[in-house]
Amino acid sequence: MKSTTGIKNNIEELVKNYEIVRKKTQSICSYLEIEDYVVQPIGDVSPPKWHLGHTTWFFETFILIPYLPGYQLFDSKYNYVFNSYYETVGKRVIRTHRGNLSRPSVSEIYSYRDYVDDHMGELFRDVNIDGKLKDLLELGIHHEQQHQELLFMDIKYILGHNPLFPVYSDQKVFDEIVVEQQKSVSVSQGVYKIGFEGEGFCFDNELGRHQVYLDAFEMDTYPVSNAAYLEFMEDGGYEDFRYWHAAGWDWINTNNIKAPLYWYFMDGQWMVFGLNGLKQMEGKQAVCHVSYYEAAAFAAWKGSELPTEAQWEIASKSLQWGHRWEWTQSAYLPYPRFKKAPGAIGEYNGKFMVDQMVLRGASVATPKGHSRITYRNFFKSHQRWQFAGIRLVK
Repeated sequence: MKSTTGIKNNIEELVKNYEIVRKKTQSICSYLEIEDYVVQPIGDVSPPKWHLGHTTWFFETFILIPYLPGYQLFDSKYNYVFNSYYETVGKRVIRTHRGNLSRPSVSEIYSYRDYVDDHMGELFRDVNIDGKLKDLLELGIHHEQQHQELLFMDIKYILGHNPLFPVYSDQKVFDEIVVEQQKSVSVSQGVYKIGFEGEGFCFDNELGRHQVYLDAFEMDTYPVSNAAYLEFMEDGGYEDFRYWHAAGWDWINTNNIKAPLYWYFMDGQWMVFGLNGLKQMEGKQAVCHVSYYEAAAFAAWKGSELPTEAQWEIASKSLQWGHRWEWTQSAYLPYPRFKKAPGAIGEYNGKFMVDQMVLRGASVATPKGHSRITYRNFFKSHQRWQFAGIRLVK
């Protein structure tokens, strides 16, 4: 008779992880004032209360409705309010209008979370969790972890564009890396394999492990520091078109970009806004909140390159990483043999594989247990509210 102990333990761990992750999301928001929950200064940023509702909607829509017998919707209008981009699931409030939703109230959304969590508890007790349901539960947990990082990104943008620069927390929020003297890791030319393999969770865009040929290269052991990036700025990096892609040059001039996001020149010194408020720029910290355009321009000024995602994945085994998402020069494209899953879940990654660049690693805002060397993050070339930095290769 086949033992089910391993399966049972795995399910118990998933249930525990569900409970931990759900509490963590609310913990992130516990430092906010009620007014902070509803602000949407730009289209890329979602109000914190929308994240609270959307992550709850995910479990309701993809798990409770199809798998918990007799489940009753908390509110039939919430599918329209909290659906993000799933065409399969129906119509939705467009992203740029999320800040117009003064209702449902914050308290109603917390009631919604309690309602769904209670029914998820019922599902855990009464439904056999295996196969597709187990996979959906795991995906939902990692989906909420993605939104935890998005919450930090969006909260920082909301507070960082308030002219009073309000403090999110007086306590230390993140542990920062100290960039020491740069050294390099050498990788020999050869054929390597990249992509996810083995047990455990991954997103579908990591699948399709395949071979790549790499010429020999050297990668910096540390990401680029604030001090190094300031040298680029002081050497006229933002004024010299030779370092920039044409689209990047248009972007910095159209938007008057002169420094990374959250850098402010005040009283003769550079100040940087963080979740602990406005502080003097620390040269030994890794530069953060730069776009792909800025990362590529810095690399050109330095006479180096950004890594490809294959170079990053192979070299990462010998590097300290995880404090900044690191831009690569790889376009976000499907791996060989990539196939979208049927239904709404197939919309999770595949339809975004155009006009975006890959970032690798993780950041200080990435939840623990949510990073892998095969993880493929992606953003558009001009975006920089994510915790993104730079690492160079030669």
